[in-house]
Formats: sequence, C-alpha cells, structure tokens
Amino acid sequence: MKRRVTRRTPNRKLPDSAARRWFRQRLLGWYRKHGRDLPWRTTDDPYHILVSEVMLQQTQVDRVLPKYHEWLGRYPSFEALADADEADVVKTWYPLGYNIRPRRLQSIARESVAKYGGELPSDEATLLSFKGIGPYTAGAVMSFAFRKRAAILDTNVARVLFRVFVARGDHRGHTMDKELWALSRAVLPHKHVFDFNQALMDFGATVCTARKPLCPTCPMKGKCRDYRRPRRRH
Repeated sequence: MKRRVTRRTPNRKLPDSAARRWFRQRLLGWYRKHGRDLPWRTTDDPYHILVSEVMLQQTQVDRVLPKYHEWLGRYPSFEALADADEADVVKTWYPLGYNIRPRRLQSIARESVAKYGGELPSDEATLLSFKGIGPYTAGAVMSFAFRKRAAILDTNVARVLFRVFVARGDHRGHTMDKELWALSRAVLPHKHVFDFNQALMDFGATVCTARKPLCPTCPMKGKCRDYRRPRRRH
C-alpha cells in the first residue's frame, strides 16, 4: 500500500529587521511624495472609515469618491443608517454594485446602535463578531480610526508583499494567505501605522499594479524578488 504524500508549501523565513526597516523607509518615503489625497484620510470617525472601507471593496477609488460624500450626507451616523428604510439604503448605494454591501453596512449600524450605543468597538475580537467585518476591515478600522497597531491584507497589499518578499509559488490559496498575513504583521512598524497601511494600499493601487506595474521607477526594485527574477522584466 502506497502512502499518500501531502505536499505543503514550506514556511518561508520572515524578512529580518534590516529588510523590514528598508521596506518601511522606502514605502513611507514614497507615500510622503505620492500618497493620494482622499477624504477618508482626514477623519478618524470610525463610521466614516467603515463606510469608505466597505465601499472600496471591489470598487475603484474614482467611483467611490462621489458616492462616499452622498452617502454621508444622507446617512451621517450609525443611528441615521440604522433607522433608514432598507430599500432606500440600497437605492442610495447605486451604482456601486454588490448590493449585499449596503445591507451588511446597515446591519452593522443596527447592531452598533443596539449593543454599543451607536459606537463601533475598537477591539479586534468584537469587530470580527459583526457580520460583514472580516480580518482586513477590522485591521483597517483599528489602524485608521483608532490608530492602533493592526495589520491589513487586501488584494493590493497582498500583491505588493508577495512580489517584494516571496515571488515563488502560488500567491493564491489558504496557505499563502496565512503567509502573507504573517508578512503584513512582520513589516508593520510600531510608529506611523496609519501612514504605513495607507501607503501599502496606495502603492499596490498605483505602482505595483496587477497589470503593467511601474517596475522601472519602483523604489522597491533593488530588492524586489519578483523584479530580480531573470524572466521578469516589466
């Protein structure tokens, strides 16, 4: 009888302190010059942050901007959203699509009013107890609204971390997801967490893009594992 061989992706060594420091400095330096001016970056209101994060799920920034202002004008607080008619909420969301998102946002609003006095809790465990708040959104709310040291991992962040530090194997799947979360936590600084996480997202959205990344002018190219591969020249 043959034994079944289970193939596992080996646990890669996390970057050392020098590599982490280099990456942080490069990223924050780039962000100070090229970071986008976005309205949700000028507030620490947890509700405003949550609205922006939910809207930005699978939707580009230029489509979110006008709807973000319209939404907050109509539903300026958790209480206002909780009291609104669901059909009106979905209609206001148009044309962002993925209409489960406004329903989940309203569900979060109603739970926050019923259990937490219209406030959003700041701890990870409670945030994750809300239906519609996953690990990424919880990390975003904690770092952007409450200025806590919390890692994030969305599509853009995952792409940046995979290309710079891994660049081997399949970037998709549960095993790689766990590895990239570990990377995101490892490179996270103790200071300037807000700027660092915003920079990661901006960098993935504007430089380290899924298609036609700007590798020749990228500040990471000197040590980026993906760029240094012989067959990879963008």
